[in-house]
Amino acid sequence: MSAETIDHLTANGVGENLAHPNPPVQDLDASKLRIELTKNPRTVPKLKSDETWSCKACTDHMVKVNWLEGKGWGVPEVVPYGPLTMMPTASCLHYATQCFEGMKVYRGFDGKLRLFRPDRNCARLMSSAVRVALPAFDPLELEKLIKALMKVDGAKWLPESQPGNFLYLRPAMTGNGEQLGVTAPSEVLLFIIAVPWPDISTGWNPSSTGAPKPPGLKLLTSQNDTRAWPGGFDNAKVGAKYGPAFVATMEGRKKEAGASNFFVVWKTKDGRLELITAPLDDKIILDGVTRRSVLDLARERFVASSEYLNSDVKSLDVVERTYTMAEVEEAQNDGRIIEAFVSGTAYFITPVSAINFRDAEMSIPMAGGDSGHYARIVKKWLLDIKYGNVSHKCGVVVGED
Repeated sequence: MSAETIDHLTANGVGENLAHPNPPVQDLDASKLRIELTKNPRTVPKLKSDETWSCKACTDHMVKVNWLEGKGWGVPEVVPYGPLTMMPTASCLHYATQCFEGMKVYRGFDGKLRLFRPDRNCARLMSSAVRVALPAFDPLELEKLIKALMKVDGAKWLPESQPGNFLYLRPAMTGNGEQLGVTAPSEVLLFIIAVPWPDISTGWNPSSTGAPKPPGLKLLTSQNDTRAWPGGFDNAKVGAKYGPAFVATMEGRKKEAGASNFFVVWKTKDGRLELITAPLDDKIILDGVTRRSVLDLARERFVASSEYLNSDVKSLDVVERTYTMAEVEEAQNDGRIIEAFVSGTAYFITPVSAINFRDAEMSIPMAGGDSGHYARIVKKWLLDIKYGNVSHKCGVVVGED
C-alpha cells in the first residue's frame, strides 16, 4: 500500500479504524443516566403491615443497565418497576452466573436520607461479579446509581414525616444472552430495586400474632450438610451458595433460628474477656458490612478508659479466629459465656437466646433481659450513625434536591 493510499484512507477516517480495529469498551457511567418516570404509581404499604412483612412491595422505579461483550456498559436508566425478560438459555438460569447485594437506605431523624457504608456494598458486588465471570465496573458509579434511584423514590417511600424507617436495597447482576454453553455470558443485566422491609430484628410480625415472641434468636448449627469450605466461594454474595442452604435454613426457621454473622462474648480459660467471631481468611464466610462495622467500633470503643464502658460493659479483646461449637459448648458448661448475637443487613444486631447443637439446646445469657449489654450498645451505636443522631463518615447522605 502506497503512502498516498494511506493518506487517503486516513483522510476519510479509515486510518483510525486500522490503528484501532475495535471500538473502546464502555465503562459503567452514571452521568449518562436517563430517567423515565412511572405513569402508574404504586401504593406505599403501611408501616408494620402484612404487606410490608411479605417483602413483595417494591417502590415505583428501578435502575437497569445492560452490558454487552465487546461493547461494555450501556446507558443506565431509571425506569418504572416491572418484570425482566430473558431467554430460556440465559446463563444465570443454567450456570448460576448471578450475584447480588443487600443494603438499606434510612430516613434520619434530621430529615435526611442516608446510606450506610455504600462503598463496601458496591465494592463487594463487583468482587462477587468477577468471581462468577461477570464484568467488573467502578463501584463508585454503582453508588451514584443507587443514590439516583433514591433521589427519585426516596421522598415518597421514606417521607420526612416518618423518620426512623428504611428501605431494603437490592443491587443485582445476572448473566443473560442466548448462548447455551459453559462460558462467560455475552450479555449481562445490572439492576437495582428497593423494597419496604420490616424490622425483623424484633423477631415477630405484630399484625399477625397476638403477642411477641420471646426475645432473642434461637440458632441451629449445621447438621449433616456443608455449605462452605476453605478456598470456596462463600465470601462472594452469589445465588449459588444460597439455594443449597435453603433446606437447612427452612429447618432453622421452624426452630426460630436465623442465618447471619455470629459473635460470642466470653471469658477465656485464663479470665480474659473476648468478643470472638470467625475469620475471613479461608473464604468460608461473607465479609458482612454490619460484621465489619461491629468489629471496627468494638476495637475503637471497647478499650480501657473508653467513655462507653460502665459497670455492665467492660473492655475486651476483639478476636477473629477459627473456633468450634465444641468450644462454645465447653464455655457454656463452664459458665464463661457472657452473651451472643448475630449481625447482618436483615437481622441487623439481634441477640441470641439459645443454640441448638447435637440435638440439645444451649441457653445463652441475656443479662439485659431482652438483650445482652454488648449487643444493645453496639446496636445503638449503629442506629445513631444510620439515622443521623451522630455525625459519622459511615453515614452517607443522599441528596434529594
